[in-house]
This record gives sequence, structure tokens and C-alpha cells, in this order.
Amino acid sequence: MTLTGEERGGAGRDGPWWWERRREAALDVGLGVVSAAECGFEGVGFAHETGMPPVVGVLMGVLVGGTLVVRRRWPVAVVLLGIAVTPAAMGFLLGVVGLYTLAASEAPKRVTGVLASMSLAGTFVVTYMRTRGDIEGERFLVIVLSVFMAVALTVPPVLFGLYIGARRRLMESLQERADSLERELSLLADRAEERAEWARTEERTRIAREMHDVVAHRVSLMVVHAAALEAVAAKDPAKAVRNAVLVGDMGRQALTELREMLGVLRASSAVPAPVPAVVALVGALEDGPSLGELEVLVGQSRAAGMAVAFEVHGEVAGYAAEVEQTAYRVVQEALTNCHKHAPGARVVVRLAHREGEVAMQVENGPCDGKAAEPGLPSGGNGLVGMRERVLGLGGVFVSGPTDEGGFRVSAVLPGKRE
Repeated sequence: MTLTGEERGGAGRDGPWWWERRREAALDVGLGVVSAAECGFEGVGFAHETGMPPVVGVLMGVLVGGTLVVRRRWPVAVVLLGIAVTPAAMGFLLGVVGLYTLAASEAPKRVTGVLASMSLAGTFVVTYMRTRGDIEGERFLVIVLSVFMAVALTVPPVLFGLYIGARRRLMESLQERADSLERELSLLADRAEERAEWARTEERTRIAREMHDVVAHRVSLMVVHAAALEAVAAKDPAKAVRNAVLVGDMGRQALTELREMLGVLRASSAVPAPVPAVVALVGALEDGPSLGELEVLVGQSRAAGMAVAFEVHGEVAGYAAEVEQTAYRVVQEALTNCHKHAPGARVVVRLAHREGEVAMQVENGPCDGKAAEPGLPSGGNGLVGMRERVLGLGGVFVSGPTDEGGFRVSAVLPGKRE
């Protein structure tokens, strides 16, 4: 039994009942009418041979030939009916078209072979029996003629049907593969867009962290020095001058670093696709600060009036650039938070070189109640940014208050030695 149009779920189906298209229905109805006319005509001869009324023979022939209309729905039944009426010498169109439809359908090839063999044998026997009396003494000729008729009415429609069925299945397979490939390409495009959006978000976050680290620390120190400058301007002009010089130096350093990053952004915006601007910026950020500059960083905080102790433990070794940069930024942000939230507190910066890892800790004691608040704004993203940096390299980050009333920031990074 063949699959119906509904079972196949073909696109653009507009035919009634089991037909997928209207033209298929029109073709089958036309074939059914022609087959009914042929079988009705041949039924007259069969009626004379059997002695039944001609009307009965015509009616039987019309009913048998009309079954060709359902050849797509029940091809096996149509072929069996064609074999059954072979002795009546009727239904030649029914037999040929039925065998073709059966071979082209999804019916098992074993069933097709059995029914085709039955049709071949039936046609041979009927032809032999009807022609042996007409050609007396020429038995060999009768056999040859019978074989020719049997083969001519059976083999060509079966072979042609097998070819058409195989071709149709190949086209359906190619269409399914094309549809599958189109779906896969669409899915890959969606995933590529998602990855691109994720990459853009990650790089925007990284750029924001870098801008925060560059600006927040130096501007915080500038505000502290400006407050000290205001406090000692009248009492100690010499110290006021030193503070003013420090403020100017830090401002120039901050502006220099900002210009460098903004310059990279402007230059990278002219880079043709598919190289995104953030890639150029990431390359520039790789040349960031290192652990060797921590002494200078601590010295800047000391110059701003903070009591900072710097301790280094273990043998100093070289690390990957991203490890040293992340360690530097963690200490920098922790010192910035000390300036903002713990004015006058004593701060200890510890750096430890261990086997396969580097650890850093910034701890401040309780705030000095006599120290004036610097009035520095806080965006609330400092600890979040430090955690993201450390976890991004597979490290460990811990922060929280101490029992003495201070605050501690600790981080451990895998060595990744160069």
C-alpha cells in the first residue's frame, strides 16, 4: 500500500482524498474511464464465450476497469484483480498500469516480485491456451508468441515503475538533505550570532573594567591629595606644593592612559571587517601593568598619606602577562577601596609566590575616626570586577570584614609561568 498525501505531509497538497495533487486525481479518473471502456468492450466477448447476457459482461467489465481509479491507494488489490480477470482476456490497461503503480509504490519488493511473476505466468498461460488452436502444428511458435506477450505486458511496466520509484525516493532524500542542511545552517548562524553577542558583551565588560581600574585609582588619589592640599595650603606651603605636584603627575598619568585606550578604540574602528575593534583593544590591554610595578603603586598610596606596609614572600618568578596584570589590578582596586572607605586606616599588602600559583592580600585595619572622609563616589562594582578577573583565570577570590573591624581582600591565581 502506498503512502497517502496526508501521510507524506507533502507541501502544497491540494488534491482530494488520497491524491496529493488535483492533476493526479484527474489522471487516475481518466485512466479509470478508459480502462472501464476497454473492459466493458472486452466483456461482450467474454459474455458470448460463457453464455451470459452481454449486459452482464459489459457491467462486469466496467466495474473491473474502473478500479484503476484507486491504483495509488491500493495497488496490490488492483494488480490482483488484473490477474484474476486475465482468463477473461480483459483488463490489459488495468494490468499494465497496475504493475507499474505497484513497482513505483512503497510496497515491499518481495510482494512486487511475487505479483509480477503471477501476472507473467497468467498472461503466458492465457495467451498459450487461446492461440494454440489458431496456430495448429506450430507449438514452438505458440510458445514464443506466448512468452513474448507475457514479457511485453509484464516486464516493461515493472522495470519502468521501479525506475520511477527509485528516482522519486532519491529526489525526496535529496530534498530532505537540503532541508536538513538549511536548518543546520540556520542553527549555525543563530549560534554564531549568539557567540558574537556573547563576545561583544564580554569585551564590553572587560573594557569597562580596564577603564574603571585606570581612572578610579588615580582619580581617587588625586582627590585625596587635593583634600590634603586644601588642608595644609595655609599652614605648610611647601607640603601644599608637593601635593599639588603629585596631583598634577597623577592627572597626567591618568590622561595618558585614557588617551592610549581611546586612541586604540579610534584606530580599531577603522579596521575593516571581520576584525572587530575590541580585538585591537584587547591586544593593547595585554601590555598592562605587572607585579614589578606594585612597589610604585604602594608608594603612590603612601604619598597620599596612607600607612601602607608591603610584604613579599617567596621567590619572585615570571608569570603570564594576564596573571601579572590581574594581580596588579586586584591590589590597585583594593587600595582604591581603602582610600574610599577606610581613611586613616593602616593597610598591609602581601604578595606570596608559591609553587604553581601567586597569592595577594590587601588588609586594612579599622578606620581612624579622626580622619576626614574623602567623599569619593563608589559605583559598587569594584569587588565584582576583581572577582570576575580572578575567576576568569581559574583563581580563587575571597573578600569580607575582619574580626578587628577592618576589611580583607584575598586572591590566588594559577601561575601559568611563561
